[in-house]
Amino acid sequence: MRDKLAEPYIELSNVSFSYDHTPVIEKLSFTVRKGEYLGIIGPNGGGKTTLIKIILGLLHPTEGAVLLFGKDRHDFKEKHRIGYVPQRVTQADREFPATVFEVVRTGRIPRLGFFQKFTAKDIEVVERAMKIAGIERYRDTLVGNLSGGERQRVFIARALASEPDVLILDEPTVGVDIGAQKTFYEFLASLNRDHNLTIIFISHDVDAVSQETKTVLCLNHTLVCHGLPRDLLNEHVLERLYGKHSHLVNHK
Repeated sequence: MRDKLAEPYIELSNVSFSYDHTPVIEKLSFTVRKGEYLGIIGPNGGGKTTLIKIILGLLHPTEGAVLLFGKDRHDFKEKHRIGYVPQRVTQADREFPATVFEVVRTGRIPRLGFFQKFTAKDIEVVERAMKIAGIERYRDTLVGNLSGGERQRVFIARALASEPDVLILDEPTVGVDIGAQKTFYEFLASLNRDHNLTIIFISHDVDAVSQETKTVLCLNHTLVCHGLPRDLLNEHVLERLYGKHSHLVNHK
């Protein structure tokens, strides 16, 4: 259940965005508070990835306001407080010549800046991030030699190395086999529960979002619903997201 008294980390107010005068997001308002585990769901082209890019400052809304940790997005300088794992990161080049440790260590750069030397504390944080992600045994393994699920954890550990308050994942189970997905979602839940990490993840999987998250945000260019996971399992909501002939198939 959402704690409405918790500190607001991300606040959007009447945010709109257009590509070449084509509206992608229209009048979107919502708040993400400390400790939330939010799933964002919607159809292809519905604005999900665009929304994340606006939060990250990679795109600028055509109108509306974005506050990060109480500051206007333009004045927010603590980029390390938001960790990001992009879409299809598990499909990275298998010939990429870097070890797990080397990849995770780059997660310290948002805190240090480029061309700064890594200190003993930085290495300690990197080691802890690998331990939290359960990949410390792969420390000296080339990332390309890992499975999709293991590589996903490497890039999550990389995000954790910046010691963020919010972790954003875009389609995190793409490239992760079905058998590993349950373990992966348990891992995300433990990050939220045991490490007090606020999590936002984008998915096309209605079943996963409704079962795994604490809150859901349904987006189809504009806000369709924002509330408890059970709100998603509603024919009217699914129709507004995916059309009149949509229906929920429960995966056991």
